[in-house]
Amino acid sequence: MPTSPAVLTEARRLRDLFAAKGAQVVKADVLQPAETLLDLYGEDIRGRSYLTSDPLRGEMVLRPDFTVPVVQMHMEARADPARYTYSGKVFRKQDTDETRANEYVQVGYEVFDGQNPAGADAEVFAAIAEGLDGLPVRAATGDIGVLMAAVRGLRTTEDRKAALQRHIWRPRRFKALLGRYGGKMPVPETRRALLAADDPFAAAGPDIGLRSRAEVEARIAALRADAAAPPIAGEEIALIDAILALRKTAPHVLSTLRDIAVDMPAIGDAVARLEARLESLSDRGVDVDTLDFEGSYGRTSLEYYDGFVFGFYAVDRPDLPPVATGGRYDALTAQLGQGRAVPAVGGVIRPDLVVGLSC
Repeated sequence: MPTSPAVLTEARRLRDLFAAKGAQVVKADVLQPAETLLDLYGEDIRGRSYLTSDPLRGEMVLRPDFTVPVVQMHMEARADPARYTYSGKVFRKQDTDETRANEYVQVGYEVFDGQNPAGADAEVFAAIAEGLDGLPVRAATGDIGVLMAAVRGLRTTEDRKAALQRHIWRPRRFKALLGRYGGKMPVPETRRALLAADDPFAAAGPDIGLRSRAEVEARIAALRADAAAPPIAGEEIALIDAILALRKTAPHVLSTLRDIAVDMPAIGDAVARLEARLESLSDRGVDVDTLDFEGSYGRTSLEYYDGFVFGFYAVDRPDLPPVATGGRYDALTAQLGQGRAVPAVGGVIRPDLVVGLSC
């Protein structure tokens, strides 16, 4: 799909804006190894990406974004701190809405700096806001880190907490698991019978499939252990529901989270990080008193965000996708850096939407 000269001009303006802030201009191959994405996100990514097979390089994917290749580039260079900017097309399948673009230009700004994470969050947000200055957009923010801390602090088994962490980005599945672990959903009859059997393999017939008998036995043992565990307390579930239901201006949310932290101390550090971020945003001229915060914001994005998340939306065009999005992805750097983690935060802007709103 051709890109208009106006969009290319806007992309260059944004990239030059970020470069003037000290970001190194980098490029990433359009074709990326699919194995990395599949390892990170599982088979679900197949439904959202364009994959192809190369006889020499194996399965490849048209890049769905720039963050993963930029993180790989940074972790290999080991240059800390560092800032990067880029401009180029990304590709996303659209299964239900043919009016939404399946390829479009993205311009990004990424900061790898662990000296002052709250300051880096504010820096990226302010840089993206500057790129959108004068446009009729509103900002939305959230913090996946608060929810992750709440899950880690639950008084339940480590296996249950790990399962909830995996499904934070799948809200329906997360809610179903939380209900099941809280004893609100009955165990299916077929599973109850399986767990109660003295020998679940007695009438199983021959082994069929890829899983070995040892793997099946381990899974049954895990299910039995889960069934024997006491339910998560209703008070704890209510606190998580309260976090997810937050939808106020940032200062009001901070006050509410401080109250929640009294009963759920595990979120204390995440709340302190939110407070430091708001102070840094204010220092950069952001009006935090009117900044919206949503407790569940960012949970349907790609699964590498694990802290601050934000987006900018057209005020009078609710039909449009976000004009810009971003967030913190510290855990991703550890996954791609073979255990070496570097605090990182970034954001992207769609210049085609900027041009449309400027007309």
